[in-house]
Amino acid sequence: MEYLHTMVRVRDLDESLDFYCKKLGLKEIHRIDNHKGRFSLVFLAARDDVAHAGTHSTPLLELTYNWDSEIYTGGRNFGHLAFRVDNIYQLCSHLQEQGVIINRPPRDGHMAFVRSPDGISIELLQKGEALEPCEPWLSMDNIGEW
Repeated sequence: MEYLHTMVRVRDLDESLDFYCKKLGLKEIHRIDNHKGRFSLVFLAARDDVAHAGTHSTPLLELTYNWDSEIYTGGRNFGHLAFRVDNIYQLCSHLQEQGVIINRPPRDGHMAFVRSPDGISIELLQKGEALEPCEPWLSMDNIGEW
């Protein structure tokens, strides 16, 4: 068995690409615009997976954008996406500077949670050993749900 991708339905493709690509740092691998079906599929990969994803089409995040407006609730929800990161403190600082709320700060130097513009929970995990706990993260409270 081989993991291929996770599909997330998004309500605003531009807003979602801004979040996933410009703020979180994912790269667009390929895109399908289906005019007859009135939807777009945009496949993204994490920085360290770009080369492999480009040749093997895995692992990917698939953003599904239906051209006709729809609100996604209830049965279309799921747990979270998870990404391993080089430095959780640097990424969380960068995300905060970009206006992203850190819902669960990396108090332990290992794990944090943020949410996409569509409310998808994203877990960030420190690569290797946890970083030494430090401020301002150590004293931060959780914000909202994650």
